Amino acid sequence: MSSTSLRSSRAAAALSVLLATTGCTRSASAGPSRDAGAALTLKLVDGVLPPGEPGVVDLTFTVEADREERPISPLVYGVNFDLKEPGAQRWGLIRSGGNRLTAYNWENNASNAGSDYLFQNDSLMGVSDEPAKPILDVIDAAASVSAPAIVTLSLADFVAADKKGDGDVRNSGPGYLSTRFRRNMAKKPAPFTPRPNADDHFVYQDELVAYLKAQRPKANLLFALDNEPELWSHTHAELFPKPVTYEDLWKRNLEFAKAAKAVWPSAEVLGFVSYGYAGFQNLQSAPDSGGRNFIEWYLDQAKDAEQRGGKRLIDYLDVHWYPEAQGAGTRIVGDNVTAPVASAREQAPRSLWDPKYEEQSWIRDAAGGPVNLLRWLQDKIDAHYPGTKLAFTEWNYGGGNHISGAIAVADVLGVFGRHGVNAATYWPLSPDEPFAYAAFRAFRNYDGRGAAFNEISIAANSSKVDLATVYASIDREDPAKLTIVAINKATTAKKAGIKISHSEVYSTAKVYLLSAATPNVVNAPELSAVATNAFKYTMPAQSISVIVPQGSKARGAADGASRFK
Repeated sequence: MSSTSLRSSRAAAALSVLLATTGCTRSASAGPSRDAGAALTLKLVDGVLPPGEPGVVDLTFTVEADREERPISPLVYGVNFDLKEPGAQRWGLIRSGGNRLTAYNWENNASNAGSDYLFQNDSLMGVSDEPAKPILDVIDAAASVSAPAIVTLSLADFVAADKKGDGDVRNSGPGYLSTRFRRNMAKKPAPFTPRPNADDHFVYQDELVAYLKAQRPKANLLFALDNEPELWSHTHAELFPKPVTYEDLWKRNLEFAKAAKAVWPSAEVLGFVSYGYAGFQNLQSAPDSGGRNFIEWYLDQAKDAEQRGGKRLIDYLDVHWYPEAQGAGTRIVGDNVTAPVASAREQAPRSLWDPKYEEQSWIRDAAGGPVNLLRWLQDKIDAHYPGTKLAFTEWNYGGGNHISGAIAVADVLGVFGRHGVNAATYWPLSPDEPFAYAAFRAFRNYDGRGAAFNEISIAANSSKVDLATVYASIDREDPAKLTIVAINKATTAKKAGIKISHSEVYSTAKVYLLSAATPNVVNAPELSAVATNAFKYTMPAQSISVIVPQGSKARGAADGASRFK
């Protein structure tokens, strides 16, 4: 619904309800004011009720339903390889990716660990020899919550042949590539078969696409072009003893993207799946960089390929983001939860969007000031290949088993939605990250019954972004349904004034809370308005609050689950 519709469709009803509930009468005079014994006078500004004042507070959240409306992609609420609880988390996207996929043989599920573990071939991806079994498991988990899945295509020249688990394959002799690997190719020079021939010494990625299409014809799939190529000479030195070049990587991207889309034309493709900032700049000092920014160059190649071939091959610019920000000399990505590290972790999401925030990191030094990553990336897309979507298929801010990690995750999810990121999948860095997962539930399932942050982001601003941040959304079909996520980064409780500009009248608000006490989102006491569409809320220290205003026509969280049937 447009802003104009929002402003006009409810204005008259809202005014009538407010007057009725306050026992006041209409007046033609301007301004809101209340005199002893006098009628309440309200003025609609462009169809929106200006909020009253919440009183003395530590900081103010200003929510404006008629400004900065932007659809939120459900794909930003994604994860890598979570097959345990997709229903509880209500993931918007699940990815099969990572270092293991570079040398993954989908025909028998053998893979090579690379530098992650001894460079050995083993069965970590799957003990079963059923073709693509671990990929099908991810697709099925995603389908169980009506979400798409990302499938990674290997771009290497060879993929693992066996699952022996006997250590470094390079110790098998100088001919290890022929004895311990199979030749990997983009396109099969013969017709596909219902099951791949595991004994022909060749593996074909377009045949994988065809096999998945045959096995799961209704699946919603995206295909990623391998994983972190600028690090191949380190992570997979058994296959790439030398750093990849600009030209070689683009050649592989072009060939494999064409092969995938020839089989499944409607499926979208993600490239180049970069590991981080140095990769963005020059492909980790690639031999042929020549001072050229790699993202700009890559987007130029993709645009040229579309102009030559008549169709888009690269749909997403896919990057990874593990912040280099530090607190007291310690990087935030990890399990350290000491006060300076936790504080730096909670502030670090500002480097995604805040043009004034300067983190302590080598990236800040290289940038010469604020990182402002999303603006930096979007400017490159707009200048070099407009229409390309932006994805972060790996990201983590550390502290996943601590409230500081939850605060960072919630802040990042809010930022991704507000700034139009198109897809994102969280990468857990430890086996148990309960607080990080709880932060996802604050956006996707805060009441345990499917109630979620809405589909349209609207303007929401904090008067003190160093202490607290705020995000707000309205329902696509019913803009009266308003959801606010308020994040208190301070180590003490803070009294927040919440001012809502909306055509709806909100008299109460339900509250759901995630705090350091437990990695669960729990019910908290309801709020009552202290003035017209104004609330005063004491946010607990180090907390994430989901605030759901209740109005005359807003159904709120009580029927949230029904929207996802």
